[in-house]
Amino acid sequence: MKMTAAQARREIRTMLESHQIEFAAFESRVLVETVLNTRDLIGMGASELSAEQYDALLTLTRRRCQGEPLQYLCGEWEFFGLPFAVGEGVLIPRQDTETLVETVLRLRKGKPQTVMLDLCSGSGCIPAAVAAHLPDVTGYCAELSDQALFFLRQNLYRHAPQIEVIQMDVCHPDAAFLAEHAAFFDVITCNPPYLTSQDMQALQREVAYEPSLALYGGEDGLSFYRQLIPLWKGCVKPGGVMVFEVGKGQATDVCEIAQRVGFSADTAEDLCGVARVVIAQF
Repeated sequence: MKMTAAQARREIRTMLESHQIEFAAFESRVLVETVLNTRDLIGMGASELSAEQYDALLTLTRRRCQGEPLQYLCGEWEFFGLPFAVGEGVLIPRQDTETLVETVLRLRKGKPQTVMLDLCSGSGCIPAAVAAHLPDVTGYCAELSDQALFFLRQNLYRHAPQIEVIQMDVCHPDAAFLAEHAAFFDVITCNPPYLTSQDMQALQREVAYEPSLALYGGEDGLSFYRQLIPLWKGCVKPGGVMVFEVGKGQATDVCEIAQRVGFSADTAEDLCGVARVVIAQF
């Protein structure tokens, strides 16, 4: 039986709805577009799927019904207007993190160049988005996970090849790197793991597919801030900033951590009015 793209979308939507997928209409369109390698399903609604395409669509839909994230199934997701390769082993870029990028762009607006370091870089969405909107951005992305590095290198090569990717445990960096880059960076950015033990026990099934290494921030979610802020402070230029994403309700604690080591601290809110970013500045 031959099936058009429009017919396939209706069938997939019904399957998703039967498994309580909340945004079944949207996701059915994205899955069909993924199989057809198009972003214009409306214009291809009458196109017929081959048997291979239909089988591939059913396979993706069954995986989605089992809880696998849509972003992993697509293999690519948009962040700040840019496409990023994603898959198992890397944190999925989220809209919350766009607040961090917007904050950096505001702080560095009008500057002729920006030397940045992105810690816990994951997919590389933060430095790539910054580099796409500011002139002459250079620096490093630091990531520990081999799986995440696979995607990080792809994304930086695509969007910001001038930024160097380094594999590093940012909580235990090489002393020589710290010494060589003392007072070196205009901006240090980081979206660290910040979920609490309680958060980890209540993960949505889709989030449970993402790497715990990129999610769990210790019992109270603040472990990485306690380590990273004093550890990397010496690498910030006078007048420079460290900019962190934080979880809901964590901004006050993270500001206090920054202030204890000599920073002034401020916050930026996301679109929902949540203090989502902490700005630590000399």
